[in-house]
Amino acid sequence: MTDPIADYLTRLRNAIKANHRVVEIPASNLKKEITKILFEQGYILNYKFIEGENPAGIIKIALKYDPIDKVNAIKALKRVSRPGLRQYTGYKEMPRVLNGLGIAILSTSQGVMTNKKAKDLHIGGEVLCYVY
Repeated sequence: MTDPIADYLTRLRNAIKANHRVVEIPASNLKKEITKILFEQGYILNYKFIEGENPAGIIKIALKYDPIDKVNAIKALKRVSRPGLRQYTGYKEMPRVLNGLGIAILSTSQGVMTNKKAKDLHIGGEVLCYVY
């Protein structure tokens, strides 16, 4: 597999389209950090890291749905930086997703974080994906 982050986002997208409650994804440290950010921002209901089955383990993610109209909290997941075309940004030209309603997840020198936190810390990095 050449792009594990794209695989992670595709598994989430497919689970949302199929109205699944839980999705299992092979784990890595980067995927764990992205999952933590999605939980902190309120896009997923819960997550659990399971060790043992794979060398890195498995991430179980409980997806968040509106109880009344059954709409998922995640409207779209878009991969920005790809192995063939890396997208970097400085803190001055930080991307705004849906005019501030969505988030961009960045990989910076100080770890994986959202565009808002990176802008506050005055650091740039590689834009991994947009979530809204």
